[in-house]
Amino acid sequence: MSSASLEWWPAPAKLNLFLHVTGRRADGYHELQTLFQIVDLADELGFEVRADGAVLRLDDATAAPGELGAVPSDADLCVRAARALQAATGSPLGAVIRVRKRIPMGGGLGGGSSDAATTLRVLNLLWGTGRSPGELALIGSQLGADVPVFVLGQSAWGEGVGERLTPVELPDQWFLIIHPGVSVPTREIFQAPELTRNSPVLTIRPLSQPGGRNDCEPVVRARYPAVADALDWLGRHAPARLTGTGSCLFASFASAAEAERVAAQVPDPWRAWVARGLARSPLLDRLAMR
Repeated sequence: MSSASLEWWPAPAKLNLFLHVTGRRADGYHELQTLFQIVDLADELGFEVRADGAVLRLDDATAAPGELGAVPSDADLCVRAARALQAATGSPLGAVIRVRKRIPMGGGLGGGSSDAATTLRVLNLLWGTGRSPGELALIGSQLGADVPVFVLGQSAWGEGVGERLTPVELPDQWFLIIHPGVSVPTREIFQAPELTRNSPVLTIRPLSQPGGRNDCEPVVRARYPAVADALDWLGRHAPARLTGTGSCLFASFASAAEAERVAAQVPDPWRAWVARGLARSPLLDRLAMR
């Protein structure tokens, strides 16, 4: 089957509207509180079912120009997700996975996790393995803390390491997302000795109100001057914030036109996207049509 004839499935990005680190567990993982906002910036994945059980990524998940190089196939979260679904269900089927990468790598937008979630949801359908979204989210949680929110496909309040999710209704808004041309490793930021880990625990009610912060932002600012420069620049136009552990940052706007006006002024060589906040992942809508 040619790439052009494949049915392509969306894997949307997310923003962390805030990210509080409330503690560190004995196993080294961090306790978090965050607000996940799904947006319409998305990778696309195509799948071909194989009868021989092999799982292959035919197209390299290459980064956009100016970013890191291709991810080795065996390390790709799509391939790992497919193999995890095989292991959990005993399915004898395999797949060829093709990736059109649009979400920048190492940007805190959850691209790899979203690709893994789309792989789980779509192969569960194509292989006929019959797992519920909750069961798929549990499989996904073993691959990465952000995978469950993409499997469930709704903007949500997240706790624990980000896997305990409560769907929330968020106001309609548009976002300008900027990538300042660097990649930030999540592990480096969470291991940083200067990261604060004692933010007060919030209840869900205040999360719908303005406020909050990203506890990782001071660490990333100090270690990555390009991110600091981009935050300062965007902050002159609207309140700016880091998403996840970075390197991408964002500001919210009431309309696409306002976001586009600022996007037109973003300096080279930074990349910018105007994205709409979504209450529901487009992946769910596609699945409902099958």
